[in-house]
Amino acid sequence: MTQADFLKAPFPDPVALDAHETTGPHRFFNRELSWLAFNWRVLDEASNPAVPLLERLRFLSISATNLDEFYTVRVAGLRALVRNGNAAPSEDGRSPAEQLNLINEDARKLMKMQQIVFKKLKREMEGRGISLLTRSKLTASDLKHLEAHFLHKVFPVLSPLAIDPAHPFPFIPNTGFCLGLELERITDRRPLLALLPIPQQIARFVALPAKHGEHRFLPLEELLLLHLNMLFPGYTDRGHCTFRVLRDSDLEVEDEAEDLVREFETALKRRRRGEVIRMKISSGAPDELRSLIMEELGVTEEEVVQVRGLLGISDLKEMVISSRGDLLWPPFQPRVPERVLDNDGDMFAAIKQKDMLLHHPYETFDMVIRFLEQAARDPHVLAIKQTLYRTSHDSPVVAALCEAAEAGKSVTALVELKARFDEAANIRQSRRLERSGAHVVYGFIHYKTHAKISTVVRREGDNLVTYTHYGTGNYHPITARIYTDLSFFTCDPALGRDATKVFNYLSGYVQPEGLENLAIAPINLKSRLLELIAAEAAHARAGRPGEIWIKVNSLIEPDVIDALYAASGDGVKISLIVRGICGLRPGIKGLSENIRVKSVVGRFLEHSRIVCFGNGHGLPSPQARVFLSSADWMGRNLTRRVETLVEAHNPTVKNQIVSQIMAANLADEAQSWVLQPNGRYERQLACGDGELFSCHNFFMENPSLSGRGTAGAKDVPRLAHPQNTPST
Repeated sequence: MTQADFLKAPFPDPVALDAHETTGPHRFFNRELSWLAFNWRVLDEASNPAVPLLERLRFLSISATNLDEFYTVRVAGLRALVRNGNAAPSEDGRSPAEQLNLINEDARKLMKMQQIVFKKLKREMEGRGISLLTRSKLTASDLKHLEAHFLHKVFPVLSPLAIDPAHPFPFIPNTGFCLGLELERITDRRPLLALLPIPQQIARFVALPAKHGEHRFLPLEELLLLHLNMLFPGYTDRGHCTFRVLRDSDLEVEDEAEDLVREFETALKRRRRGEVIRMKISSGAPDELRSLIMEELGVTEEEVVQVRGLLGISDLKEMVISSRGDLLWPPFQPRVPERVLDNDGDMFAAIKQKDMLLHHPYETFDMVIRFLEQAARDPHVLAIKQTLYRTSHDSPVVAALCEAAEAGKSVTALVELKARFDEAANIRQSRRLERSGAHVVYGFIHYKTHAKISTVVRREGDNLVTYTHYGTGNYHPITARIYTDLSFFTCDPALGRDATKVFNYLSGYVQPEGLENLAIAPINLKSRLLELIAAEAAHARAGRPGEIWIKVNSLIEPDVIDALYAASGDGVKISLIVRGICGLRPGIKGLSENIRVKSVVGRFLEHSRIVCFGNGHGLPSPQARVFLSSADWMGRNLTRRVETLVEAHNPTVKNQIVSQIMAANLADEAQSWVLQPNGRYERQLACGDGELFSCHNFFMENPSLSGRGTAGAKDVPRLAHPQNTPST
């Protein structure tokens, strides 16, 4: 048993700190630095020997993509505050300028470590037959192959650009990658400065001929340097560099836009032209060329990162070769719930039998798609309502809604245009839905709609029955393969009425009254959480067991953190699984001595939001109150978004969440990082013959309680055992 096993290990002894370190803003960790700490954990997986080699390369690529997005949104926002003279401190007491300095220091260390990790992975990959070459390592046959490749597949899309008074410096878009060239004409040695934008539309790494079982690649920039004579005939290369820019990608939308879709289309174009906030440039760049690029892009030395290694680490995902199964995670086939099979695939019959909880990706997301496709084709279905926050490019969910609308059913789709970095895709989907005859609404200007709800109204005899799906994730079949999320299906009339009221709120702006089993942000979700935490504290003060289990992606809302601190002071034992940002300081005497926090980072991205209250009986317990939610515990989710918090009453669903999902996450050791009072995360890797428990392996290897049908629950392991275990 390790410190990370929150299911069995006792709470650690609290650390005593001076009073000034536990009061005022010092009682919180900084949001931005906590996010960077999360990305360090992602990067660490790229060095984890328990992770297959190419999956480690994928983690490296993810860490770079994450950091790019962090800069284009969070850092861009802080820079705007500084530029506008706003010195308002964050919850932890730091000004925007102070935060930028700390971010810059830590992020540069992170980027340096990415290069170190890449070099190690590159060597390991070479030992397994995967090589990333430079021009100097090419053979004569390679050169012949590459010349043909360049002429037929690269040359037509290139745009070499001279830089002089007649050719002003071109616009470089966000994430734009370029070669900067200092050339010299052979005839008279006349200098020429030029740029060669590296097209994002073609592969960054060019595959070379290789022996069976081997793979050889050349970076695209190396291919371009190899053929400069075709692009700039009569010139020689006197010096060159590569550089990559990130621009401010936050969106500003007019509050009273007459046509919201058109306004977002315009805003997306503005995003491409956002201010440059970071430029990476290869080391050894010619001084004149470097100065020119910096001047034209308007960047300062503080905004430039000099890289000795590979620029565009995020592109390494291209080298995760699907045919090399020996270097990837073992294949995993998601399960189909047995109760659905018992009913010959009929989702309505399976749900009508009793509430059903699916745990993605371990249970297939195809069931969510089947639910909507069946609704589209069922002549007894009258209406479908659906929220769409993120969807795939060719979304089967949208296809099902279009099919239903074209069949004459009443279809209402709430499309969130403000889903960051998915705005363009959502605009396309909304146009497609409108053409099919669906009623498309866009919710609120001031609030994002992040709730995950779907309702299907079906005529059964003389009655109308509402089937409802509440989710913690997006209706996105691609991300559902790697995100852990919950899908809760029910035909409980009260939950159906609650969902209908939420849709009426989204389409008609009328605040719902009389919600029976649901709390929603921005109306009462935060206050409900505070009430539930306070109720658990009251149980503890009365001498009853007080315990809370929480699983979220981010926790920074100060009122909620203070409520948890207060509950800890009253004796409530609080175990938190926070994948990403955490502003709460655990394990401090007099502040949070009964709180512990860990982060799970591994094969699947932890995404489900769950909270369990012992309700005066401790955990696990049949009397526990169990909730699933679309909301993280952040200010934006609790006050500026439409989110849901739904309580599970079905005994099997509650048992699955408590004794399987939460228990396994709490028990996990292999993928867990434990947050220390000083803000550091500590991890214990397996050593010797000891094998650490992995929640992801547990879920892949074992069936879930809910949806078992005639298969029964005898073979379903539970890590925590409440009394009066229900049937499935």
